[in-house]
Amino acid sequence: MKNRRALLMMGLAILLGLMAVLLASHWLLRQTPVGKGKIVVAAADVNLGQRLTPDMLRLTEWPAESLPQGALQDPQPLAGRVLKSSMLRGEPLSEAKLAPVGTLGGLSALITEGRRAITVRVNDVIGVAGFALPGNYVDIIVSTQQDAGDRNFPQSRNISKIVLERILVLAVAQEVGRDETKPRVVNAVTLEVTPEQAENLDLARSVGSLSLVLRNQVDPQPGVTAGATKLTLLGEPPPAPPAAPATVMTVAAAVSPPRPVMRSKEEPPRDCSALIDGTRQSRVCF
Repeated sequence: MKNRRALLMMGLAILLGLMAVLLASHWLLRQTPVGKGKIVVAAADVNLGQRLTPDMLRLTEWPAESLPQGALQDPQPLAGRVLKSSMLRGEPLSEAKLAPVGTLGGLSALITEGRRAITVRVNDVIGVAGFALPGNYVDIIVSTQQDAGDRNFPQSRNISKIVLERILVLAVAQEVGRDETKPRVVNAVTLEVTPEQAENLDLARSVGSLSLVLRNQVDPQPGVTAGATKLTLLGEPPPAPPAAPATVMTVAAAVSPPRPVMRSKEEPPRDCSALIDGTRQSRVCF
């Protein structure tokens, strides 16, 4: 009796399980199937400036409703193209991450159109202890001696001044990989500048010593300063300007003192009488 009841319960449980499976499968079949597409992703980590080869790329399925914008779907035409940004394994590839067709590999693929790359020599202090990495932005300070000739500053003086702002670091030494967590103490940094900035930077490193100032990548505010001198550093007041020479007056009266007016002496009183001679009359004084 007990065995029959146990078998009955087991049969009922199996029947209910089958019914649940049938209902679940029926519900899933009624759902709208999600479309899938295939896009090109990186088969391994790839650094910027590298030329793509077929073994660096692969096709993978991706939900159609969440395809990345600009995603590529054919890896064949991508062989030989150059990356202008680093990619991680499994990251979708888009046209925005590729240099123009015909671009050769290396640092030249990273330079923005209309700009130039210039390298400056640094050390562990000038290079911000190795934290000026590719992809970062820096300001450039020159420390030099200002020429004499200014009326207020007739003598030459030492000055430090920011000469270039928000300059993109393209590479440190010969490395272009953008790993923002590991400092690299190197002896050269390559910067992306305009032609005018390249001229100023070349002049600055010939007249003084350069220092790099690491700045926030999303901070666009300019750092307008008058520069730092020994006077501003120590808080001394600037020298007073020389007194202006007195104005020379051209009027003769203003140059020479006024001459005293000479007055004639008064004549002593005299006695006078009238003299009549016929029809003529005259006056005689004694």
